[in-house]
Formats: sequence, C-alpha cells, structure tokens
Amino acid sequence: MKVCIPTLGRGGLDDIVSEHFGRAPAFTIVDMNTKDVKVVPNSGEHFGGTRAAPEILAAEGVEVVLCSGLGPRAINMFEQFGIEVYVGASGSVRDAIRAFQAGLLHEASDRDACMMHRH
Repeated sequence: MKVCIPTLGRGGLDDIVSEHFGRAPAFTIVDMNTKDVKVVPNSGEHFGGTRAAPEILAAEGVEVVLCSGLGPRAINMFEQFGIEVYVGASGSVRDAIRAFQAGLLHEASDRDACMMHRH
C-alpha cells in the first residue's frame, strides 16, 4: 500500500506535514510493504502546472493520503480516483504514519474540508 503525506520539503520520513495540502511543496510517498520512500515535487496547479495534486498522486499509484486538511474539490477528486484520505495528520511523516496505524486519523468527508476552500 502506497501512502502519501503532503510535506514542506524533501526530508523523507523526517519531513514535516504541510498544513495546506494543495500548496505543499512536495509529497512524500511511503510504500508500506517495501518501506521505500519517494519524494515527489508538487508540480500541480498551485505551482504553475496543469494537473491537480490528486491527479499527480493517482499517477504515482497512491492508495491513501494522510494530511492535515484539504478542500472539498480535492476530497471529491480523491473519491473519483478511489484514493482514501485521512485528516488530522501533524508533526513528521513518521508521526502521521504512526497516527494512521493507531487509528487516530479519521476519513475525510465534505464536512472536514477547509473552510477557506468553500466557494
């Protein structure tokens, strides 16, 4: 299972969870089976690209996203791609994964969407 966490940089497991999903500078992808870690720069719309962040992550084979929060458009896109999203992540990538494994994060729904993204 590939798990993705939006991060502030390229620090891998020690990097910090970005509070703004779509504007995260990078996405840290952890393969929970092999323990491989891949850091993908965010080349999405907020950084001048043409794709939305969920499209980038779907192309990387991500199955689960752990984040602090995100907007309703991203939640809907992830649903369309069949990618599960859990909110409430904070601290480092390691911390987010531990919280997910402990059942401390909850699955995102429209009511969890960041208020600043409600138009």
